[in-house]
Amino acid sequence: MLSIRFFRTGKKNQPFFKVVVCDRRNAARGGRFLEVLGFYNPKTKEKQIKKERVEYWLGCGAKATATVHNLLVKEGTVKGVKIAKHKKSKKPEEPKPTPASAEATAGKEVKPAKPATEEPVVATTGEEKAE
Repeated sequence: MLSIRFFRTGKKNQPFFKVVVCDRRNAARGGRFLEVLGFYNPKTKEKQIKKERVEYWLGCGAKATATVHNLLVKEGTVKGVKIAKHKKSKKPEEPKPTPASAEATAGKEVKPAKPATEEPVVATTGEEKAE
């Protein structure tokens, strides 16, 4: 399967990315790609994308990575919604107490609930109700 993704070039601490089409199984730094579709410089925010070629490759079945997809949406090359690319926490979120409820329960002692007393259950039959 083909993917449209970034190919990093540039010096240390000076990133520069080429937007390329390559096989998804190839390494990102391998240098084996089919075509260069443009470039992006995150330091200067300079970018150039070949819109016609991107549309061609997307029509052929290539899939853009999330970051490239967001760049294409921002440029207006692809219509759609940006994909959330941030990492999600693996810890389950615990509900945080609201400030109002925390103040209300801060000075009071919490008493455990008393079990309800059990009343005897009397079985009634239909005959007794008739009388």
